[in-house]
Amino acid sequence: MNTDEFRGLGFVPQKEIVYNKLLPYSDKLDEESNDILAKIKANLGRAVQLRELWPGVLFWTRKLSTYIRLYGRKFSKEDHVLFIKLLYELVTIPKLEISMMQGFARLLVNLLKKKELLSREDLELPWLPLYELLERILYSKTEHLGLNWFPNSVENVLKTLVKSCRPYFPEDATKEMLQEWRPLLCPFDVTMQKAIGYFELFLPTTLPPELHQKGFKLWFDELMGLWVSVQNLPGWEGHLVNLFARLASDNIGYLDWDPYVDKIFTRILRSLNLPVGSSQVLVPRYLTNAYDIGHIVLWVSSMLGGPSKQTQKQLSGLFNSITSFFHPSNNGRWLMKLMKLVQRLPASVVRRLHRERYKKQTWLTPVPDSHKLTDQDITDFVESMKQPVLLAMFSKTGSLDAAQALQNLALMRPELVIPPVLEKTYPAMETLTEPHQLTATLSCVIGVARSLVSGGKRFPEGPKHMLPLLMRALPGVDPNDFSKCMITFQFIATFSTLVPLVDCSSAVHERDDLTEVERELCSVSAEFEDFVLQFMDRCFALIESSTLEQTREETETEKMTHLESLVELGLSSTFSTILTQCSKDIFKVALEKVFNFATTNIFETRVAGRMVADMCRAASKCHPAESLKLFVPHCCNAITQLTVNEDVLREEELDKELLWNLQLLSEITRVDGDKLLPYREQCVKILQRTLHLKCKQGYMLSCNLLHHLLRSASLIYPTEYCSIPGGFNKPLSEYFPIKDWGTPGDLWNLNIHWHVPTSEEKAFVFYILDIILQPELVKLQRHASGELEMPRDDILQSLTIVQHCLMGSGSFLPFLDGERITDLVPSLVSLGETALYTGVDYDMSRENYRDAICSVMRKLLHHILENSEDDTKSLFLIIKIIGDLLQFRGSYKHEFDSRWKSFNLVKKSMENRLHGRKQHIRALLIDRVMLQQELRKLTVEGCEYKTIHRDLLRDLLRLSTSTYSQVRSKAQQVFFVTLGSYNFCCRDLIPLVLEYLKPDRQDISQQQFKGALYCLLGNHNGVCLANLHDWDCIVQTWPAIISSGLSKAMSLEKPSIVRLFDDLADKIHRQYETIGLDFSVPDGSLEIALQIMKSKNPTTNLPLPTSEEIEKGVQLQQAKNIDSVLKYERLVNSLLDSLNQRNLPWKFEHIAIGFLSLLLRDDKPLPVPAIRFFVQSLNHDALVVRKMAISAVAGILKQLKRPHKKVEENPYEIGRCSEHSEILVGDRPDNQWMLYDSGSLPRTKEAWVACAFVEKTHWGYYSWPQKLSLYAPAEEQPKLGLKREDMTEVEQIIFDHFSDPKFIEQLIKFLSLEDRKGKDKFNPRRFCLFKGLFRNFDNAFLPVLRPHLERLVADSHESTQRCVAEIVAGLIRGCKHWTFEKVEKLWEFLCPLIRTALTNITVETYSDWGTCIATACESRDPRKLHWLFEMLMESPVNGEGGSFVDACRLYVLQGGLAQQEWRVPELLHRLLQYLEPKLTQVYKNVRERIGSVLTYIFMIDVSLPNTLRTSSPRISDFTARILVRLKPLMDVDEEIQNHIVEENGYGEQDERTQAIKLLKTVLKWLMASAGRSFSTAVPEQLQLLPLLFKIAPVENDDSYDEMKRDAKTCLSLMSQGLLYPQQIMLVLPVLKEIAGSTSWHARYTVLTYLQTMVFYNLFTFLNNKEAVHDVRWLVLKLLQDEQLEVREMAATTLSGLLQCNFLTMDAPMQTHFEKLCKTRLPKKRKRDPGSVVDTIPPADLVKRHAGVLGLSACILSNPYDVPTWMPQLLMDLSAHLNDTQPIEMTVKKTLSNFRRTHLDNWQEHKQQFTDDQLLVLTDLLVSPCYYA
Repeated sequence: MNTDEFRGLGFVPQKEIVYNKLLPYSDKLDEESNDILAKIKANLGRAVQLRELWPGVLFWTRKLSTYIRLYGRKFSKEDHVLFIKLLYELVTIPKLEISMMQGFARLLVNLLKKKELLSREDLELPWLPLYELLERILYSKTEHLGLNWFPNSVENVLKTLVKSCRPYFPEDATKEMLQEWRPLLCPFDVTMQKAIGYFELFLPTTLPPELHQKGFKLWFDELMGLWVSVQNLPGWEGHLVNLFARLASDNIGYLDWDPYVDKIFTRILRSLNLPVGSSQVLVPRYLTNAYDIGHIVLWVSSMLGGPSKQTQKQLSGLFNSITSFFHPSNNGRWLMKLMKLVQRLPASVVRRLHRERYKKQTWLTPVPDSHKLTDQDITDFVESMKQPVLLAMFSKTGSLDAAQALQNLALMRPELVIPPVLEKTYPAMETLTEPHQLTATLSCVIGVARSLVSGGKRFPEGPKHMLPLLMRALPGVDPNDFSKCMITFQFIATFSTLVPLVDCSSAVHERDDLTEVERELCSVSAEFEDFVLQFMDRCFALIESSTLEQTREETETEKMTHLESLVELGLSSTFSTILTQCSKDIFKVALEKVFNFATTNIFETRVAGRMVADMCRAASKCHPAESLKLFVPHCCNAITQLTVNEDVLREEELDKELLWNLQLLSEITRVDGDKLLPYREQCVKILQRTLHLKCKQGYMLSCNLLHHLLRSASLIYPTEYCSIPGGFNKPLSEYFPIKDWGTPGDLWNLNIHWHVPTSEEKAFVFYILDIILQPELVKLQRHASGELEMPRDDILQSLTIVQHCLMGSGSFLPFLDGERITDLVPSLVSLGETALYTGVDYDMSRENYRDAICSVMRKLLHHILENSEDDTKSLFLIIKIIGDLLQFRGSYKHEFDSRWKSFNLVKKSMENRLHGRKQHIRALLIDRVMLQQELRKLTVEGCEYKTIHRDLLRDLLRLSTSTYSQVRSKAQQVFFVTLGSYNFCCRDLIPLVLEYLKPDRQDISQQQFKGALYCLLGNHNGVCLANLHDWDCIVQTWPAIISSGLSKAMSLEKPSIVRLFDDLADKIHRQYETIGLDFSVPDGSLEIALQIMKSKNPTTNLPLPTSEEIEKGVQLQQAKNIDSVLKYERLVNSLLDSLNQRNLPWKFEHIAIGFLSLLLRDDKPLPVPAIRFFVQSLNHDALVVRKMAISAVAGILKQLKRPHKKVEENPYEIGRCSEHSEILVGDRPDNQWMLYDSGSLPRTKEAWVACAFVEKTHWGYYSWPQKLSLYAPAEEQPKLGLKREDMTEVEQIIFDHFSDPKFIEQLIKFLSLEDRKGKDKFNPRRFCLFKGLFRNFDNAFLPVLRPHLERLVADSHESTQRCVAEIVAGLIRGCKHWTFEKVEKLWEFLCPLIRTALTNITVETYSDWGTCIATACESRDPRKLHWLFEMLMESPVNGEGGSFVDACRLYVLQGGLAQQEWRVPELLHRLLQYLEPKLTQVYKNVRERIGSVLTYIFMIDVSLPNTLRTSSPRISDFTARILVRLKPLMDVDEEIQNHIVEENGYGEQDERTQAIKLLKTVLKWLMASAGRSFSTAVPEQLQLLPLLFKIAPVENDDSYDEMKRDAKTCLSLMSQGLLYPQQIMLVLPVLKEIAGSTSWHARYTVLTYLQTMVFYNLFTFLNNKEAVHDVRWLVLKLLQDEQLEVREMAATTLSGLLQCNFLTMDAPMQTHFEKLCKTRLPKKRKRDPGSVVDTIPPADLVKRHAGVLGLSACILSNPYDVPTWMPQLLMDLSAHLNDTQPIEMTVKKTLSNFRRTHLDNWQEHKQQFTDDQLLVLTDLLVSPCYYA
């Protein structure tokens, strides 16, 4: 840091925004910032100590975030740490209202953002409070019941918060986290996702190397082992990848990734989901759970480098294998991913290089030298990416990704990347037929522009290309092709920003110290002038072809179209850039030219005129003195002469020439104010002449002139944006421009020339206001008071002048002032506004015109509203003026936002990420400083609300409820913006808005009613008055919205009003977040607040709070809590009251009930009347209301739930075994006691009480939690089954209703109605309702419900069955804590009921019963449900009721068992034993169901690390048994046909038929398990492979049967499976064996299987030399197969393997094919008339064909380029053009394919052939002429 940092600050700032130092008034800022910071510290500390969260703490934390936006982190380290600690305490307050929590969290993230500022020594943050916060919100137990409403953004905010705090977790955090979340790692359970998600989010990876033992080394092997062994991409795998990527990036050099590299790349390649082969079956979950590209890229770029270079080798392999997918002719849903990969990888490597070579060292661990990227590493990396990026330039998704990639690659190795891009660009500029090529190449050249122009030692010849590129780009300025025109403008502007356009040709003779390149550049630079003039000619042509007369008829619109305005923008900014960068000589020529063009023609002022005026403005901005000297006198004379005659003033249509000169003058005055002063007399004269023209177009132009004159004189702005400070006007001997090509601006010596208004300019501004504004105000004032009649046009004209005066001089006029309105919100701390200095010292001695305009406007407004409300044009202007009076001081928010956006775009396209350190070009840096100045001007939030604001807001409200819709909407926009900027003004206005909605008002029109509703609704991003998160406001607005239904102005016939109410209700439901009732502040934060108040530098000036104040704070806070509860109850009651009003339309009834349902909370039960209302509404006539009531009552029952006591148990004692230290997963001795064991089920009361029930399924699978809490014995639990007199009032209400048979009868009737036919599903809300009833009231309601259930279950209708299913599921889950006797009774009733239901099951209801049983078994100990399981297991497949019922029973059983996961091995064994004999089912639906059930049975048999062998059924045993039964099929060698008719014939069928039936079921099982299990049982599947190959068909026709189709699907899915390295050597022998099979179908299918398998496990194969050899042998063997189809498929496979660089085209292979080609075929003899067959021995023909196919495969494996060996191979091939069929066919196909794929770049490819070869080729490729 500089030594002067104590410069009056008194501390070293952490990191401030440097741009502040460059502002013209920077010397005042230190004092200002210290003053603000002291206030923030004092008031924030005070607010916390007085426990005033709202408004105090909230207000001052907002001020702190504004402070950071304006000054950066300009506070001392000690303050920084204190702020963070305070906010951490605040964020983790348990009952904090959610919107406050988000506000604090965002600020905390902002404070923690730059982690290099605070090291682990400075700050330590605990992790547990954050975990509890996330658990409470993201995994809320009550949100789904509607007891908590969280905003959508909360998840991202919280995750970002954890990421920001992560570096500061204590060193033991890792260990504690593992202990906390390891027990959740049960792969069959949803908790797995949660645990891995938490690991990814929380585990710290930035610990210093000496703490690695306490960091990642504790978990790396364990989680890596898990990742490597999971095969089927479950949802949580992506989280692991993200964690590893972060680990790799934070610890480069401390982890050895080599053992995993091939596994990592194989998985990355699979995750791209690229298609292989034609008929691939995709596993849908591969698409949804694919890895996140951003993290893949981070991981790969972090593994590069290091001693072994493994990663680069695999990365090159990866790009080699996917390059052809980038070719523009390929397209698919995978393309976006590939483009993202290409775009982000170079960026990530550049970021890493920056960190290693250029970034300042911080406390974070540096990369050790051994692992830093060397120059060779970078070169290799760029080489490997070059090919795909160059192909991606022309991609279907546009060239942006490629341009960004090239920009980053060119930063590292310009000499490798830029030349090929230029090679593509030059031809593209010549072509006329392919504009897409031009736009793509130009946007890529723009990306590399900076690297090209600055040359440097790596690419010295770069700059030579600049002029040729510029000259050739000129034709792109083309009026007929919009996109080409725009990209050309961008291209020219980019290059001219980087290069001074100065003619240095004379330097060649004057200087002798030039290098060769510099000499060349000097002589070339003579063409710059030529270039500028040609560019101007092009622009003039463009302008002439876009005049209004040219482009549209008279009648059409006169405005510019959107495209025209874009072209105008492009043209003016490009021209302005060129002139800025010109030398004075070139500028003079250009100025002359533009002046002549502008003054010798007359343009219409709408389109062409604007473009020309823009060009003139650009010229006058660059060198104001020279330009104004030409333009001003010319325009003034012309205007004066044309207005000599007084009649002109009254003409409706003015002379074109007058208008054009006015327009020209108004634009060229937008220049540096002090250069305008010499011409002030002339300008004022013109103003006085033209401001009162009758013609609107005329006086508008004149007003623009007025506006621009005032603006130029009164604003602060930089006057030049040249790329070198001080411009280029020095002699060549002193200054040599060539050296400055592409140099960045120097942030510390920017030497900005600011325009700061001088006293002379101030006087000029006020002079204009006095002589022009004053008379208008007097006129309007007199009109408003009725003294002077003015026609409307005159009023409009006067208002226009006033508006332009205000817009021009806004920055000189102090803001409106008045007395503060203080009584809106009581507070113990000051809520004052902070005024920022923006470079203007207001002159208080002069009249403040803002006040004057304000008072006149208000009078005029009231006058117009009373006398002529239909003068809408004047009202529009008054609204605009009111908005400016309130907010405007020189710049508009929307303009600022768009400038900020475009600044960021330009910065991105031209930045140098490699060196960093803000090395932007100078113009960009100046722009950023200017934005900083604008930002200060626009920072006005938190303004005090004064009486004058109240008056203006009331006027706006009156306008917002006007009769005319356009006036309303314009006023509302200003109204909303203003609401957001004054503190608490909403509270003042809500009652006024609600006045319009009162039902008893008779004088409200529909328009006013609508306007008021719009005011409540708010715009899409501003304040919504109807839904401020505050009790005071909602208590007023919600009931008012409901009772407005009775207003006279309300009519449901008007669709616009109905839509408004819908939108309002919808917005409130969307935006509502639970509002807090408890505002207490924990004591931990008080201590930190005290420290903040005491801390020095800057010292706070407020005294510490006294003990009386603190005591008062405590009382106020308690009072606020009580008050909130009262308001909450008042709101609920007033909503209920309004519901009971007579004649309330139904729509409002529904809205009110919707509002009530938002008010359910988990910390306070609903008031009794509301509960009674909801319970009664369960039987409301309207379906919508019933639905809301069901949800609400379910929530109410949750509120009434009594807490159950838990006790801690030791699992090892229950299981009677000793603890073990190492990690063992799965079935261990210490978790045996939890498993289902029919020998020891709790069938008696004693056994039931003695049994330790564990409800959660995942406990104990991976490891035991530190504290296992189980429910205490029944006698310690709250008493269930209370008598009515022991219940609370609320419970009595519910009890009375549900014990009433009539009520229940009605309820059941409603519940068994169908809602939407065929769309209804099992409804979880209703299930929650019944679960709650039975949980809270024991079995009290069973007697009333029982007859209904028995009646309904007998009825097989869809809706009645669903109703029973919902109640039964609720019953089973609700009886969790019932006593044994009651449970036993319940099951005696339920078992027959469910049996009946299962016999009556139908297509519509089977999924509901499945859901019912699955829901009932979820999170329940299986031993508690043994009645249910034993009943379901009785005989699932017994054939009674037909195949469908069997399938359904299996489905229902599967639902129950799947929920129990690993805890029911005995049931799974029993089920498997039962099913095995029945596997030969004939019915398809039963087969599919059995397949699915088998998947679940074997799901538990996983091969994950540290996992013990499961006691559940195992695949290997099962497969062995199956294979025995399939033997009859294995032994035969012919293809298997499917001859079985679907019916169970009696009599014993032979073994073979049985085997085929069995096989069909096995296929269903293989298909079902492909997507679901965690690990694929490869060895077992391999034994079945030969069978599948025999069945699978080759052709794609639809006629073949189910078995063949299934076999084909199975093969496709199996070939995509992920293989472990050791499994590869198991697969290949099987494939070899099948390749020797007699069936050619099997041999053919082996090839398709091989293609997919190799591609999807590419790097695992490549890592194994032997495997590569075997694959090669297999393909070459099948190339010589006797069956033609197999040979052709083998050729395709070979070409694919060559293309993805799995095999290489080496000499031995080439000679092998050439030798085969030369196999002699005997001469054809003359045929005897008798012999029909050719007598060529087939073996020779096959060999020869194999050779030709081999050559053809090599040629087709390079579809997009021509390697050196290709020409020769093509010649070899052509020799066989006249061979016998099928050889001739192959050669022809190959040649036509070659022609098709190489046509695009034939010019380039031609270079590889000799002339002779080209002759031969041309003969071959041109089809012979048939007429010769």
